[in-house]
Amino acid sequence: MSRKEAGRFSILIFFALLLMPANAYAMHISEGILPLGWCVLWFAAAAPFIAYGLRRLKRVSALDVSFKPFAGLLSAMVFIISAMPIPVPTAGTCSHPCGTGITGILLGPGISVLVASVALLLQALFLAHGGLSTLGANIMSMGVTGSIAGYLTFRISRRLGLGLMPAGFVAGVFADWSTYLVTSFELASGIRGHDPLFPLFAKIALAFVPTQLPLGILEGFMTGGMVALLNEKRPDILVKFGVIKQKEAEV
Repeated sequence: MSRKEAGRFSILIFFALLLMPANAYAMHISEGILPLGWCVLWFAAAAPFIAYGLRRLKRVSALDVSFKPFAGLLSAMVFIISAMPIPVPTAGTCSHPCGTGITGILLGPGISVLVASVALLLQALFLAHGGLSTLGANIMSMGVTGSIAGYLTFRISRRLGLGLMPAGFVAGVFADWSTYLVTSFELASGIRGHDPLFPLFAKIALAFVPTQLPLGILEGFMTGGMVALLNEKRPDILVKFGVIKQKEAEV
């Protein structure tokens, strides 16, 4: 697949996702699902990542005034992509694309966590997707886990010699799937009571497979296509954010 075809394919996937029916179900982990103690715990776990993202954003923006608008654009993209829930009744939540693979690649995991946090907060406030009490848990699963998984997978794939699109594909897949593994763990640990953790975790994770397996692959193509399209149209952006080196852009 050529770079031009990859870019067109990613755009086609994106608009196909936009046209998917999205009923008004709460996405991520819904309000009232987790006990208060677990909500507080996940907020505490997410807080250092958000603080680091804020410091990182301030530092980078001081060096490049165009960075904040670009980060804002990616925040809007994550908001739209992750606002298309597919109900998973057996898991008590919904399945959806995430978008944190591409933000982790372009912005780095720290600022990507911040971008995802803004998108999740706005969805909880204005769309009733997710919840305010479960915001910390949702940030940990989609923001922290998805961003770090996408970033590390992309970097490792590139070091192993994969091209931009294949590396982006792998990053998108792992960012998506890792998000739902952590979501499954959060749900299982919060609602298990005195029951063993692993059997419930496995049951919830398996409940996501019918929807999240193909969605993760779809998001992989979307992420890889976006990276390939940027490399074709605006390689300077990839150079600026350290995704590729100047000599690669010149080639």
